[in-house]
Amino acid sequence: MLAARGHSDAALEEICGLYWKPLYAYVRNRGFPSHDAQDLTQEFFRLLLEKHWLDAANQERGRLRSFLLAAMKRFMMNEWRRAGAQKRGGGKVCCRIDTHMAESLCAADPRQLACDEVFDREWAVTLLDLTLSRLKDEFASAGRADDFEVMKNCLTVSHEILDYRNIALRCGLSESAARVAVHRLRKRFRETYREEIRQTLPPGADLREEMRYLATALARQGSLIPE
Repeated sequence: MLAARGHSDAALEEICGLYWKPLYAYVRNRGFPSHDAQDLTQEFFRLLLEKHWLDAANQERGRLRSFLLAAMKRFMMNEWRRAGAQKRGGGKVCCRIDTHMAESLCAADPRQLACDEVFDREWAVTLLDLTLSRLKDEFASAGRADDFEVMKNCLTVSHEILDYRNIALRCGLSESAARVAVHRLRKRFRETYREEIRQTLPPGADLREEMRYLATALARQGSLIPE
């Protein structure tokens, strides 16, 4: 499951930095105020690293999504209760929590999702964000950062409403070339998104099943995966 990310301390801390948002959103949805949710999330990741909980995830060969949520639930029942109001770990920071971003995850939602549904939704959104970040870096490396900024919105709308003429003008392309560029971007997006999901799954897991599950979670966000 974690082979693609690696097993070094730096790689494990990278995992914390990548996946803190769904766990923070879960904790906030459980009713904890912002400062407690941040402390709790930091403490969870500190113990995750110090006690090598991810080793158990590798041995169990389960989904990283399911493992982290189950581990957080156990932590909230046991470790945090014993910690009480006293901070543990000497204030060690295992991942940087963007307070503004974190609170934007917890904005009022009239749909009143269950805590587990909030986690799954934010997990899916996190994988989308990682996918977009990789694509942005690829375009930047190719000297096409501006083109990505123009075309990235094409990833979340249907073919029928895409304004290829406007895209062509902004990217300095012919309309036919713009159509090809958008098609390639959407294809590369799907490939990269599948790669990000695959990195969270054990060998032999059903990728399509996980993608369907995450698509359902994203529907709660109003987000779409390019077809």
